Amino acid sequence: MPAPYSMTPDSCAQNAFAVTASDTVDLPAPARALYIGGSGNVKINDSGNGAVTFYGVAAGSILPVMARRVYATGTTATNIVALI
Repeated sequence: MPAPYSMTPDSCAQNAFAVTASDTVDLPAPARALYIGGSGNVKINDSGNGAVTFYGVAAGSILPVMARRVYATGTTATNIVALI
């Protein structure tokens, strides 16, 4: 049965998984957003393959950014969950 709603860039997530940060390996699926469980910095590759660091992200925040990778180096936030 198809979803009763359309999939657009601003649609809610359909799934989630715990992120293992890595400097060399992309996420199993690109994330629509990231939930940050423990405060700190988050370095990602965005959907255009550009690296960017978000500094001082508060615990409990959702970063509304499409991410292909979460780097181990430069990421101090913990308990990150990818929303897909």
